[in-house]
Amino acid sequence: MSPELGLPPPAKRPPSAPTAITDIGDDLLHEIFLLLPSLPSLVRAALACSTFLHAVRSSPAFRRRFQALHPPQVLGFFIEPCHDALPTFAPFRSRSDQDLAAAVRGSDFFLTRLPENSSDSHSRWDLASCHSGYAVFINLTTEQIAAYNPLTQALDIFPLPPEEAAVSPFFDFHIVISVEDQRAFRMVFVQRRNTSQLCVAVFSSATREWQVLPWVETPTPPQPEVDGAPPTLPQPEDDADGVPSFYSGMQVNGFVYWKHMTQAYVLVLNTVTLQFSIVDLPVVLGVIDYKLFRLGQSKDGELCLVSADDYDANIGSLVVWFWRADDDGVEKWMLEETFPLGTFIDVTNGNATVQIEEVIDGYVYLSAKYVGPQSESLVSLCLETGNLKKLFDDTYTSPANPYIMAWPPSLVCNREESQANVVGVSVADVGPVGTKESPSVLDGKNSIASKVTAEDI
Repeated sequence: MSPELGLPPPAKRPPSAPTAITDIGDDLLHEIFLLLPSLPSLVRAALACSTFLHAVRSSPAFRRRFQALHPPQVLGFFIEPCHDALPTFAPFRSRSDQDLAAAVRGSDFFLTRLPENSSDSHSRWDLASCHSGYAVFINLTTEQIAAYNPLTQALDIFPLPPEEAAVSPFFDFHIVISVEDQRAFRMVFVQRRNTSQLCVAVFSSATREWQVLPWVETPTPPQPEVDGAPPTLPQPEDDADGVPSFYSGMQVNGFVYWKHMTQAYVLVLNTVTLQFSIVDLPVVLGVIDYKLFRLGQSKDGELCLVSADDYDANIGSLVVWFWRADDDGVEKWMLEETFPLGTFIDVTNGNATVQIEEVIDGYVYLSAKYVGPQSESLVSLCLETGNLKKLFDDTYTSPANPYIMAWPPSLVCNREESQANVVGVSVADVGPVGTKESPSVLDGKNSIASKVTAEDI
C-alpha cells in the first residue's frame, strides 16, 4: 500500500553481518582440505588460523580420510655412505608443490643435531631404519642409539641394550610410535642367535630404561605328514658360519616380519605383546631374494605381500597377495593381482632390472636399474588403481631408505595438548621427544607456515 494512504513505509532490514571464514563449519572445512595436493599443503593451511587448526586436530576420522586419498609423502631417501660419518639425503624435488619444497628446506636432513665424536675418526652413525617419520641411527663407537625426526628435529639419544642382550651381531632395531602421542616411543631390539633362539629388549622413552626379556626358542612350522606319520618340528638350521637363516625384519602396522631365507614362512613379532608366531607364505616364495620380496599394508590396513618372480623387467612379473579370510573363514594368502614388469618399467631403455624397496599404505616402491645408459630410478605403483608415478629419475641409488613424512604432531590433539591454548597459528610448545631445547619445523615460529617465503605464496 502506498504512503499516500497514510501508512508508514516498511522498515528497512538491517544489513546482514558478513560471513567470516572462521564461520565455516568443520565438516565443510574437511571437504575443502581433502582437495589439497599433499600433506605439507595441509600443514600450511591448518597453521593459517586457530579455526583451521582445530578442525584438523579434532578429527581422527578426517586424518584417516586424508591419508586414504593421498599417497605416502616421500620427501627423499637416505643413502648409506661408504666412508662418511653420516648418511646422505637425496630430496624429492617438485617444482609444482611449493609446500613440499618448503617442508624439505625447513627440515634437518643434513642431520646437524647428531653429535660428532671428533676424538675418533672411525666414529659414525649408521642408519638402522626409517619408520613413522623417525630415522634410527646406531653408533657402535660411542655405543649409542639416536632416534631423530628431521622434520620436527625431535632427538633422543640413549645407550645400546645391556650386554646380556647384545651377544650376537645379528639384530634389528624398530621404533614404535603412537600417532596420538608422538612424544613417547618404544625402541624394540630383537637379536637372533643362530636360528634357534631370540631375545627381545625394549627401551621406553618414559622410563629411560631397557627391559630385557629372556631368550626364547624360535618358532618353526611343522613339517607336513609323510606316509601317514605325524608332522614333526624341523631342527634349527645354521650355515657353516652360524649366520641366522632370516632376512632383516620388516615393520608393518605394529608387527615385525622376518622372511626365512630358504623356507616359505615368516617369523612374526607382535610389538605390543612381544610374542612370536609364524605365518606361512605361498610355497613359490620358499627361496627368493630379499630384494624381490616385501610385506606391507594396503590403504585399508590389510596385510599384503608383493614379490617379483625375476629381476629382469623384460620377463618378470610383480605379484600381489592379500592376507584375507576365505569363504570358510580361514585366513590365508589370496592372490590379488599380477603386473608384468614391462608394463611400467621402460624396457626400451636398455636392459632393466627391478627390485622392491618398500610397500607402504597401498603403494609399492620399485627401483629400476638400466644398463645402457647406466642409470637408476624410483617409481611408485598404486595397488588400488594401478597408476604409476616416477619419483626419482637417474638420481636414485639403491640400497637406500625412502623417508616418508609422518602425520605431524602439530595436527594431532592428544589429551594433554587438548588443554593447550591456541595462540595465533601455533599451539603452546610441549617439547619434542627426548629434548627440551629442540626447535620444531612444524610448530610455532619455526613452522612450515613461517618457513614458506612470500615467493612461495
